[in-house]
Amino acid sequence: MTRRRVVVTGMGAICPTGNTVAEAWANIAAGKSGIDYISLFDADIIENKIAGEVKGFDADELLGKKEAKRTDRATHLAIAATSEALRHSGLTVTDDNRYEVGCVVGSGIGGINSLIEAVQGFMQKGHHGVSPLVVPRLLIDGSSGRVSMEFNLRGPNFCLTTACATGNNCIGEATEIIRRGQAKVMIAGATEAAITPMTIAGFNNMKTLSRRNDAPQQASRPFDRDRDGFVPGEGAAMVVLEDLEHALARGATIYAEMLGYGHTSDAYHPTAPLETGEGAAMAMRFAMRDAGITPEQIDYINAHGTGTQLNDAAETKAIKMALGEQAYNVPISSTKSMTGHLLGAAGAIEAIFCLMAIQDNFIPPTINLDNPDPECDLNYTPNVGVSRPVNIVMSNGFGFGGHNASIILGRYAENGYA
Repeated sequence: MTRRRVVVTGMGAICPTGNTVAEAWANIAAGKSGIDYISLFDADIIENKIAGEVKGFDADELLGKKEAKRTDRATHLAIAATSEALRHSGLTVTDDNRYEVGCVVGSGIGGINSLIEAVQGFMQKGHHGVSPLVVPRLLIDGSSGRVSMEFNLRGPNFCLTTACATGNNCIGEATEIIRRGQAKVMIAGATEAAITPMTIAGFNNMKTLSRRNDAPQQASRPFDRDRDGFVPGEGAAMVVLEDLEHALARGATIYAEMLGYGHTSDAYHPTAPLETGEGAAMAMRFAMRDAGITPEQIDYINAHGTGTQLNDAAETKAIKMALGEQAYNVPISSTKSMTGHLLGAAGAIEAIFCLMAIQDNFIPPTINLDNPDPECDLNYTPNVGVSRPVNIVMSNGFGFGGHNASIILGRYAENGYA
């Protein structure tokens, strides 16, 4: 049986560098950071004062005041990104095709704002202080469910959570659903809205966050010798994945093809990556095998690149292990240097940037890479992006719990790359 080919026909994004794909990518390509001082709450109560926030977003305007109140901020962002992706795709969901269209919408933490609000209400007023809406608002699958309801998607619908690998896993698993014929179209991506005092305090006490409170836009420094941790971010990103024959039949614009997907587990430590990089390397190898390509065919890698000491060193080793000597020839960058780390949504927004790299034949930079770490000796595209042909890209996502997920996207070619 011939495996169904899966293509990307739509994109949607809302993140610290912009509230649409075009705006977010323009700032990424220009090397402009979206990280600033926290405005979502009074940051005087915590040590870390900086984050990558979504700016100028009004959930009431998007959903109406009543519906916005019934859902968590993570869901608001997911619906915003899905709405753009569907508009971009030109796909109309009707009563005739709604069972052929599904979604996989993940999150690392889910409705944490709603959970905190409920706990505070209970502590102040007992059970009278807890909203009857709290359970559906805080569930991690709340966004996936709401996206399906908002857009009348009656195909496969579920949520994945694999910490900071979530976005890549959602896109990969949605691809597999189409490949095996369970749907013709899948909305896939992830959302995160976890900039709260509690979550930031928790990451801070783990010693994983940057403490450069005096210089927000210089704080996220992947692969730099002076990096001191990641900067938390929020946002959502979605892609419309489609069976190739279905896309061609409706005359859709095809932006890229999903070529490969690989995922593994470090089975090592709750928060630290396997220092040898072996687990991450195997995910990359499996993705290349699934795509039927060699390391020499990869034109760009969007690294997980968090800016922590352990991750950046381990990922560098992993890329070398997976690609061999070719690792030194492939342009790499970490767009987290500009967005901060969107946690569960990181892989989803970075997939968008990979798609735009293909569209524009442009490698985005890793900003703040002023003093490269000798252990991180690959080409991480320091500070300024580079125009060059981009046909096949790899995007890496690694998460707490030892999750490793790599996806490979390629410029659509009628005869494929295999």
